[in-house]
Amino acid sequence: MNISFDLDSTLIPNGKEFEIEKRSGIAKLFGIEEIRKGSSELISDLQKDGHKIHIYTTSFRTKRKIRWTLKYYGIKVDRIVNQTENERTLKSLNINSSKFPLAFDFDIHIDDSKGVGIEAERLNFKAIIVEQSDKSWVEKIKKEIKNIG
Repeated sequence: MNISFDLDSTLIPNGKEFEIEKRSGIAKLFGIEEIRKGSSELISDLQKDGHKIHIYTTSFRTKRKIRWTLKYYGIKVDRIVNQTENERTLKSLNINSSKFPLAFDFDIHIDDSKGVGIEAERLNFKAIIVEQSDKSWVEKIKKEIKNIG
């Protein structure tokens, strides 16, 4: 399956909402962002299970910056869709939504936003909504992917 992850408050913290992986001072100096603890292992496990992993964010970060941060943590993704591409694509399809994973052939989207959950119901796409405070978020995602797949 093609599985997409949101960045902000899902994989990358906006504050202190969840535990993060260790990051060196040099990495910090080079602009490597913090990432949620367990992200690398989760993504690696999903890839070992044959899933393709993508980033789907409404952030205007460049794809290069996103790739650079992920690479530092040993994460390789198949595709990155940022807000620039998202806006262009959804506008061309006349879709009024913050996200629509089906436009990019993503089967499941993982996000922290309850609003994305509402859009998923309205537009009939599959989303797994994870709470920022959920310490069992990795297990929840794996379980829900198995149930969907």
